Amino acid sequence: MLTEKILQVLTTIGMGALPIFEVRGALSMALGLFHMNLWEAFLLAALGNILAVSLVLRFLDPVSQFLMARYPWWNTTLTRLFQKTRHEHSKKFKEFGSLFLIGIVALPLPMAGAWLGSLIAFLFGVRYWNALILLSIGILCSGALVIFGVHSVTELIEWIKA
Repeated sequence: MLTEKILQVLTTIGMGALPIFEVRGALSMALGLFHMNLWEAFLLAALGNILAVSLVLRFLDPVSQFLMARYPWWNTTLTRLFQKTRHEHSKKFKEFGSLFLIGIVALPLPMAGAWLGSLIAFLFGVRYWNALILLSIGILCSGALVIFGVHSVTELIEWIKA
């Protein structure tokens, strides 16, 4: 029984770390499949997503520097990407960047989430701790939206049954 619980905890954290599932998929799985209590599922799913984001944010710059130094094609491509992105959108990003990063992570849109938020923060040169805090807020908001959605659907099903 204990090993099964440990496996469920690790699976929830791992699912939260994956780019497709993130906190939304991990939370849904923990609540629906493992029948974890709400707060345990929320904390584990968010922990997995925040851990993944912290690693992505930490290693994007060294990996891009390595690729740019080693391969001319990557150097040209990434230099153009950074210049174009920062030139065309830096004014808007300075004005709305914090809300944008939180929103892109929090809203349940296809292909949006903390991994995309990490990439955007990197492209705009947001400092590590600032990006991690903003993305973590987005992750927690996303988890809260999932909980609200799951709870609403559960209540609706119970109401229909009655």
